[in-house]
Amino acid sequence: MKILPLTQGYPGKSAQHGGLGWSSVTLVRHDDRLLLADTGSFGMRSLLAQRLAAHGVAPDEVTDVLLTHAHYDHAANYLLFPRATVWVGAAELEWAASREPAFDPLPELYAADLASNPRTRRVAGDGEILPGVEAFATPGHTPGSTVYRVGGSVLFSGDAAKNRAELLSGDVDMTLDRDASRASVGKILDLWREHPDTLLVPGHDVPMRWHDGRPSYTDTRKAGIRSWFGEDLAATTEFDLTEGEGNR
Repeated sequence: MKILPLTQGYPGKSAQHGGLGWSSVTLVRHDDRLLLADTGSFGMRSLLAQRLAAHGVAPDEVTDVLLTHAHYDHAANYLLFPRATVWVGAAELEWAASREPAFDPLPELYAADLASNPRTRRVAGDGEILPGVEAFATPGHTPGSTVYRVGGSVLFSGDAAKNRAELLSGDVDMTLDRDASRASVGKILDLWREHPDTLLVPGHDVPMRWHDGRPSYTDTRKAGIRSWFGEDLAATTEFDLTEGEGNR
């Protein structure tokens, strides 16, 4: 099995402009399959194209898309992988497809397409969906949030556990059902600790392993913003968004 990170999730929000939508997107070569765990937001499209090309992967080579949930920053780009089977929680799709347009992160038209798309496969309950690929129901953040474990050694928690702070505190920042989310975080921790060498990839943070009784980052956070405040396009201001204790 080979893990190929495409984008690194970021554990933060914009102070003035709503959610950042900077989520984790990861390719996994597993036996004869090429899996994509979540697909990122519209703003990631050019970056995803660059990262896929850097790995020598064409979009139509992806065999399976594993959607942790239906929010735009995780699900919007599934249409860019035309030959992939798209896996999503059955409860998630039922909820998402029945929603009226609202001021929330759900892309209603994409949810409607996903519900009728012949490539969609609905995941019900816990269990193996492909050889060596398991799905686990982790409701709360959304009604059908799903965690995937691949090869018994990498766990994609999506937004059921978005970052290290949620894993350590047992509580969550954004949820439709706080009690369900707390139970799901506990379930994720149990799955993680079943195999101490498991790599956990959260929805909005750097991948981690369980080390000395707590989550430990396996990489350095990379995030920043480049801004134009003057009258010259060549003059930019860089803002580093990686400072602080959480980057260690």
